[in-house]
Amino acid sequence: MNLIPPVSFEQIELERANQLLVAWGHRMGALERGNSAGVHYALLHEGRPVAVAMASSLIRECVGGGNRHLTRENCIELSRLCAERPGLCRVALRLWREFVFPNMGYAAAISYQDADLHSGNTYRFDGWTQIGRSRSGTDGRSGRKGRNKLIWAWGNFNRPGDQPQ
Repeated sequence: MNLIPPVSFEQIELERANQLLVAWGHRMGALERGNSAGVHYALLHEGRPVAVAMASSLIRECVGGGNRHLTRENCIELSRLCAERPGLCRVALRLWREFVFPNMGYAAAISYQDADLHSGNTYRFDGWTQIGRSRSGTDGRSGRKGRNKLIWAWGNFNRPGDQPQ
């Protein structure tokens, strides 16, 4: 009799999540933020990690692209989403959105999608809304050039006084 559930979604340590990002070749690599309060989850198949969803506090005081009403106080960033094979990111995203995010105490979640590398379908098909565009500057630690990004949001991301969409 197998006592390990075939699939589970469990909180993991940052160090383990970063090892998985590197092993699976995430283009941004390990999550290394000095100001980051975060929580990280892994999708496990028979006890083995197959995907991660990692959430962090915003780097800047508010979301880029002119969304000044989304701040560190009311918004969390889904900062990394990665899997060992195609299709599993979508599963990890849905589990995170349905079961982790609602208990985090934030009104909204955002994620920056590299517009040059990804289509955005993972967020679009999960019901997220594209709320803006942004461009990052050169990373001071790695020297990596900035990228064009789309900003996706979930939850109550409207300006105060706006009607929810």
